[in-house]
Amino acid sequence: MNILVALCAIGAEKIVGNELKLLGYALDNSQKLPGRVFFLGDDDALFRANLCLRTADRVYLQMAHFRSDDFDSLFEGVRAVDWQDVFFKNSKIVVDKVRSHKSRLNSERAIQSIVQKAIYTKLSEVWGISTLPESGERAEIRVYVDSNDVQILLDLSGLPLHKRGYRTDGGIAPLRETLAASLLQNMLWRRKIPLHDPFCGSGTIAIEATLYAFNVAPGFGRRFAVENLPIFNKDRAEEIKKIEAAKIRTDVECRITGTDIDSKAVARAKMNAEHALVMAGRALQKIGVSAHLARPDFDVCDFKDLESPFDFGFLLTNPPYGERLGTDDEAQKLYSQMHSLFVDFPNWKIGVITPNEHFQECIGRFSHTKKSIRAGNLNTIFYLYDGTEKDAKKKRIIEDEF
Repeated sequence: MNILVALCAIGAEKIVGNELKLLGYALDNSQKLPGRVFFLGDDDALFRANLCLRTADRVYLQMAHFRSDDFDSLFEGVRAVDWQDVFFKNSKIVVDKVRSHKSRLNSERAIQSIVQKAIYTKLSEVWGISTLPESGERAEIRVYVDSNDVQILLDLSGLPLHKRGYRTDGGIAPLRETLAASLLQNMLWRRKIPLHDPFCGSGTIAIEATLYAFNVAPGFGRRFAVENLPIFNKDRAEEIKKIEAAKIRTDVECRITGTDIDSKAVARAKMNAEHALVMAGRALQKIGVSAHLARPDFDVCDFKDLESPFDFGFLLTNPPYGERLGTDDEAQKLYSQMHSLFVDFPNWKIGVITPNEHFQECIGRFSHTKKSIRAGNLNTIFYLYDGTEKDAKKKRIIEDEF
């Protein structure tokens, strides 16, 4: 059994943990750190976790975990790992990132150098060569040192998992796909409930909702770093893809929509959605299933002109803010105008993510709940507003869920 680590936005750990449990993986609760979720997985998990996880940013294999408060013990701890089992002789091994927190070993550059030296020393000894060619694929190691507790992690993802492969053009400051998926889970959205994004941009929220509704694994359209390592089983990976393709729901009817005042943004959203659903269609074709999965509907519209098409639904959005719109003053003016959404969507659950601390004052409403989420280098707040009425239709929609 392997110990793996799913990296995620700080504040999204519980969402990622729940997703891992739904995939059948047990959490390793002996290790709890911000932005990291530890779990146990068989050899299939090295590939399957990358293929299926919607809300994690990367997946790592924990190669070593030990205490160290000096460079000698760090060197020996890393050198003790059987690195020859996970690298080819020509792998280009890079210690790409080091993080040290409240530890005696606090020089991240020195830690990086020692870890790199220990890995190459071990491989040189085992393979009986003095110089490694480094002519092959890049393999990355990440090091965390927390309170003298060292974790040595091998990257299994490569590109971050939010790079699904369907978005060729995200426009200005797009929302990460993994964060969009996390917000949908935070809202407890279900596939039969209408969903709308009034500032759809490149369509990320609506597309992620569609993939979730149809139960499409988000990684079908890309490769992962694990595929460049000797621990990768290509034949088994193809079997896993077929197993996950067979789980795609082709019998689902969804009401997922997005609008934006920018016609170019809407065109991008339609193109990205097409790429995402074509990717899903190709996965189905490999198991002999020919089915058309409905695309989310995108249209050009000012949010002030919107009207609720249903008595109840979910509205989730990432509205433009200063660095996307132009200035903070323009953003705050926009937020104040967004009050109309509560009038036009009176019984809808509304979720808004923004880094602006004055959003609630601008919009003139205070959320029922709010959650801090660190997205990349940006501190954001997710505001959640419940519908004003708990009507019978809402109850029926949820109870009638698949």
